[in-house]
Amino acid sequence: MRKALLTAGLIGMMAMVSAAAQPASSPAIEARIQRIIGNIAPAVAIKGGPGSGVTLESRMKALNVPGVSVAVIRDGRIEWARGFGVTRVGGPAVTAETLFQAGSISKPVAAMAVLHLAQEGRVNLDTNVNQYLKSWKVPENEFTREKKVTLRGLLTHTAGLTVHGFPGYASGAAVPTTLQVLDGEKPANTAPIRVDTVPGTNWRYSGGGYTIAQLVVADVTGKPFEAYLQESVLGPIGMTRSTYEQPLPAARQSAAATPYQADGKPVLGGAHTYPEMAAAGLWTTPSDLARYAIEVQKAFAGQSTRVLTRAMAAEMLKPGGLGGHGLGPSVGGKPERPHFSHDGVDEGFVANLVAYNSGDGVVIMTNGMNGGQIGNELQRTIAREYGWPDFAPAEKTVAKVDAKLVDTYVGHYRAGRFQVVDLSRKESHLWAQQGAQSLGDVHPESDKDWFFINNPSRLSFVTGVGGEATGYVRHYPDFDMRAAKISAAEAHAITDELAAKVKNKTQDPGTEAALRKSIEDLRAGKPDYDRMSPGLAYVTRQQLKGLQAEMARLGAIKAVTFKDVVPAGADVYEIAFENGRTEFWITVGTDSTVEDIGLWPLP
Repeated sequence: MRKALLTAGLIGMMAMVSAAAQPASSPAIEARIQRIIGNIAPAVAIKGGPGSGVTLESRMKALNVPGVSVAVIRDGRIEWARGFGVTRVGGPAVTAETLFQAGSISKPVAAMAVLHLAQEGRVNLDTNVNQYLKSWKVPENEFTREKKVTLRGLLTHTAGLTVHGFPGYASGAAVPTTLQVLDGEKPANTAPIRVDTVPGTNWRYSGGGYTIAQLVVADVTGKPFEAYLQESVLGPIGMTRSTYEQPLPAARQSAAATPYQADGKPVLGGAHTYPEMAAAGLWTTPSDLARYAIEVQKAFAGQSTRVLTRAMAAEMLKPGGLGGHGLGPSVGGKPERPHFSHDGVDEGFVANLVAYNSGDGVVIMTNGMNGGQIGNELQRTIAREYGWPDFAPAEKTVAKVDAKLVDTYVGHYRAGRFQVVDLSRKESHLWAQQGAQSLGDVHPESDKDWFFINNPSRLSFVTGVGGEATGYVRHYPDFDMRAAKISAAEAHAITDELAAKVKNKTQDPGTEAALRKSIEDLRAGKPDYDRMSPGLAYVTRQQLKGLQAEMARLGAIKAVTFKDVVPAGADVYEIAFENGRTEFWITVGTDSTVEDIGLWPLP
């Protein structure tokens, strides 16, 4: 919730983007690279229109991402790998050899080791994992009475386990053992990893499940997890720059990128430590992750057995019945050209991997928390350049509309308590702005239906009796949000109210009661969706099981203390529970609807 900040230092370091580039192997490939970094594809492209002209350098500046590293796979080999930007502000250039944290891309690489054990007959993917666990057992309860936790369930996120992800441990903080993480015992900063739904009946992403798989590997092999991964996967594939060691050994830290927050400030103390190695602990490069992808492709084609047999690779890439997840990676794509993929986020690092079963793909790694957007944009651009059947920008045809009609849509629209979207005329289309945030160009598909260039949402204008716009409906992929047209005076009043609220740290009288009710509703597993904004209702439905488990773990509320107001206008509270402390932020609309709510744990 911190306001984006672009410092002079960050602007200065971006001049090094071009200098960071490594030479390509041929003029044709170099021309490809220049087309990609000089013409970043928008989310939606105008059919027959000119290129965007937006550069990678400008996007890195805008999103406070100091460094980006890319490796492109073509026909089963790395066609090019290159770094852009710097490893840290004022520091050396990113190269193809710079180390980044892979976040959750650690999972599909770790899954390879589990599958290797399975093909050796040392584990069975469909046997109760407690038969393999020696130092700890999955606690039995009413959910495991008839169905047990299996390795297949762990790798496909269908084992009914809690704990979505891990925040890691800041420099200097105490780091828990694997067993302490599993039981949620201090100094662990996450809840106990437990089964809270019947295994095999639901898909729910669980980093906790991969931590159990990590312990299975260690208990079965009698070796530290990171050592067995080096022996069974990283070494055979040739991932020579990669390691699961946590923290990164001191001798290798000079080769690593420094992580940065979304506001352009470095993560305090540097990279976090992740004892949850299988879930989030891999240090690597895009080229090494490309080698992993190529090895999977070759095994799937029967061209390599260095780690997996052809049959096991096919099992790995087979979509499961729940969630369409493979044994490690996500799987998708068209039947005639399927692909496997995974994203990853650690504190200050974001990465993307996607590869077609047949031999193409890309890996993008960044050292900024806004790197996911950079990754998506680069992936779109590379897909367009290489003619892939997926990921390229959608194409839409711009309709011709009367200029007078465009003028009727110009104005201010209230999309939330403090959210005012300004639509202004830009040539024959509209430009959208929300406060300091540019939402970009909006073009007509018809008189009333308009589409954004920078994101996949679209607007449907609502008009009154005289044809004047009274509001719009913004259609997102999974929900709709309504906005009413307001006068300039009303828009200015909302802006002034927000500025005063932030400056004076004014607490809204209804937010504490709404927050208490929301917490109790989550604890009961019965959120009041009718009193939420559509976006918040959608996210809550997606995360309900995990949120309910977290509220249950924290226990009863002991004290609620108002602390601050963030720049977007949300009130921040610190809540002391029976079993921990948490900060919540919440925004309540003028109609008492909860527009936004979130939490982050406190040590």
